Amino acid sequence: MSKIVSKEFFSENVVKLEVEAPLIARSRKAGHFVIVRVDANGERIPLTIADSDTEKGTITLVIQKIGASSTKITNLNVGDELLDVVGPLGKATHIDKFGTVVCSGGGVGVAPLLPIIKAMKAAGNKVISVLAARTKDLVILEEQVREYSDEVVIMTDDGSYGKAGRVTDGIEEIAKREKVDLCVTIGPAIMMKFVSLLTKKYDIPTVASLNTIMVDGTGMCGACRITVGGKTKFVCVDGPEFDAHQVDFDEMLMRLGAYREQEQEAKAKLAK
Repeated sequence: MSKIVSKEFFSENVVKLEVEAPLIARSRKAGHFVIVRVDANGERIPLTIADSDTEKGTITLVIQKIGASSTKITNLNVGDELLDVVGPLGKATHIDKFGTVVCSGGGVGVAPLLPIIKAMKAAGNKVISVLAARTKDLVILEEQVREYSDEVVIMTDDGSYGKAGRVTDGIEEIAKREKVDLCVTIGPAIMMKFVSLLTKKYDIPTVASLNTIMVDGTGMCGACRITVGGKTKFVCVDGPEFDAHQVDFDEMLMRLGAYREQEQEAKAKLAK
C-alpha cells in the first residue's frame, strides 16, 4: 500500500499525486516507470515517474482521467492509498552530452519529460523544450521546465498561449535555424509518429518514450509488444524508449485500441 501525501489539479482531468514509495524514490532514474493498481479490481496502469524526493521517500505521478481505473486514481485524496506501486521498471534514459537536445512533450507527456530535461541539462547539453497542448489551461509544469531549459517554446492548438500550432511546428522552427543533435519526444502516440516523420526529414536522431497497454511489466504477457526495426520488442523491458524512426507507430496505434469497448463499458459502470 502506498499513501498519497499530496494532490494537485493541473486541470479538471489531470492530477499530480505525490505518493509514498521510498525504495522506488531512491533507485529511480530519468525514464523509469511504475505500474499502479488502485484496488483489487483495478487494471494495472503504467505511469512514468515525473519526480522523486529521496528525503521524503516519495515519487510524483501525473495522471490523466481517461478510463475507469485512471478515474478511480484521480478521485483519490490525500491520505488514501494505492494498492500497488511496482517499480522502477524499464530502462533509464541514455543521458550523455549530445550538444543541442530538443525535448518535446505533448499534454501530460510533459510530466515524464521533466526528469529527462533535468538530466540532459546536468550533462551539459543545450536544452530546448517544446511544450504542446490543446489550449492554455492544459499546459503543465511550465515553470519547472523553464528552470532547466535554455529555451522554451510553447505551442497550443487554439493559439491561446505561446504560438498557434502543433508540437511539430515548434520543432521545425528550431531545426530550420540551428543544428539539433537529438530530439526526445513524449506524448500521445499519434503526436510522436508525426514528430518522428519530421525529425527524419531533418536527419535528427530521435528517441520516443512509448506508453502502451501493459499487464505484468516484466515481459511475460506480451501485451506491450511493438515492432521496432522489423523486430518484436516489449516496451516494459526493452523500453520504454526506442529509436523513433524505427518504431511502427501504425501498429502501435492499432494495438492501443484493442480494448476500447471494454474500457467504455468499465467507465460506464463506474459512472452509475
